[in-house]
Order: sequence, then structure tokens, then C-alpha cells
Amino acid sequence: MKDVPAGEPAYFSAQISHARRFYLDLNPRASDPLAVVSGGVEHCRPDYHIHRSGLRYLSIEFVAAGEGSLQLAGKTHRLSAGDIFAYGPRIAHDIQSDPDRPLVKYFVDFTGKKARRLMKSPGVTPGRLVQTSNPPDILRLFEDVIGAGLRSTPFRYRICSAITEHLLLRIAETAVAPGTVGTAAFETYQRCHQFIQDHYLRLPGLTEIAEKCHLDPAYLCRLFDRFDYESPYQYLTRLKMLHAAEQMQLPGAMVKQVASQLGFSDAFQFSRSFKRVLGVSPKKFAQMRRVE
Repeated sequence: MKDVPAGEPAYFSAQISHARRFYLDLNPRASDPLAVVSGGVEHCRPDYHIHRSGLRYLSIEFVAAGEGSLQLAGKTHRLSAGDIFAYGPRIAHDIQSDPDRPLVKYFVDFTGKKARRLMKSPGVTPGRLVQTSNPPDILRLFEDVIGAGLRSTPFRYRICSAITEHLLLRIAETAVAPGTVGTAAFETYQRCHQFIQDHYLRLPGLTEIAEKCHLDPAYLCRLFDRFDYESPYQYLTRLKMLHAAEQMQLPGAMVKQVASQLGFSDAFQFSRSFKRVLGVSPKKFAQMRRVE
């Protein structure tokens, strides 16, 4: 690697057209559960090429635009927007930008026992590449980390750590296998997911969702089982119950009326669904709101 600007960590690349980067304490306390060391976004030059035998810290990188190649833990990958990969100590990695479509990538470097535990959860583990099903959310969280890291306040260390924990969990929540994004099955799932989100107040159940999406109900359930953490009916119910909670906070709202508005003719079924989603019965929820 070529020399980086004076004062910046030696592992920062100089092969960039421009960047926004920060670094905090390069020697965080061993007792810190999750300590962010550095992060940023880099607009890579056409000749960008990084080769390391490892990095002292854990690191997550997110490709926001452009293309390139990655050799990670002995495997070769083609990089494109939406890819996320991780490495750390003793994990060799070689990152190269496509000269015609230079990479734009975000990164955050961190350490700590809690960080290592989070990296073992489903999502991206050191030496692995995944795709995210929601690139805008991941990009926003990286931007939040950078914004906090660049602020000169005594709170930036804790804020960076909190956002990075959120980022790792969101990556785990949205991680899909490489090559998933852009497939016909995934695009169909996204279309159906968006349809439920847009029309949940008028959808009574799974049969109607499948009919409106022009799919067999069993196939729709298989799509959600493959790409989501809940079934289409569970997602529909959760949206309805969150809407019900909002309505019940309005002056004069009655549980029976809210249930009827959402298409529940059986008050017991509504109460059971409400408690399953929010953890308390509608009656208890209303009492809690009155106490506040």
C-alpha cells in the first residue's frame, strides 16, 4: 500500500479519489464489550488494490456502488452493490476495484468480546460474504456511524458502538446468500412484501394476499420462509396490530371498534393476536396508556 496522509492509521488506503474517514482510540481497552476503532466511506481509484494477511481488528465492508473482485479466506468473489463482507486477525483478504466501475465502499473496524459474539450470529462472519436485502438501511447506518465518529464530542465513542451494534444486527436480519438479490424469486418476494405493507388494512388473510399477488398460497409461504423471518400472515398480523396500537392511543378509542375496523369480527381472536405481537392484551395496553 502507498503512504496514507500523515496522522491517519497505516491501514487506511491512499488509493482513493476521495473519502470521509475517522479513527478513534486505536488501542481500546480489552474490557470494552464493543469498541469502534475507525470507519468511513471510500471512493476508490481505478487502480485500487489492497492485499493484507489480516487486520488487527474485526472489520465489516459494504459495497455501495461499483464493481470489483475479492479474495477472502481462500475464496474468490465478484463484488457488486449490496455485497457485505467481513475479515479480521489472520484472515487474508485481497480487494481490487474494477478500473471501469470503481468501487464505493463503506467500512467500520471494531473489537471487543460482545462484537465477536455478534459476529458469530447469523449474518456476516469473518471470512464470509453475504448480500443484504435492504441496502438503503445498511447504507444509512454506516452513514450514522461516520457522522458520530466525525463529531468531536465525548459521546462519540459510545454512540459509534451503539450504532455499530445496531448495524451488525440489521445485517444479520437482512443477510441473504450471494447471488440472491436480483433473482426472479427474490424480486417476487419483495413485490409481495411491499404489497402487504401498502394494503394491509384491506387484506383479511393469506388467501387474499396470494390472490392479489397472483401466486399460489403455498408458493407465497415458501418465498417468505426462504427470505424472511415470518410468514406472510404473521407479517400482515403484525402490521395490523401495530396500527391497532396507534388507534387505541387516540382519545375515546374502544377496543371493539378498533378490532372491527381491522376486520376482526371475533374480539377474542383480535385480543389473542394483539397480545402475541405486543406482549399485552388490548385491555391492558389501554390501561397502561391511561396511567401515562
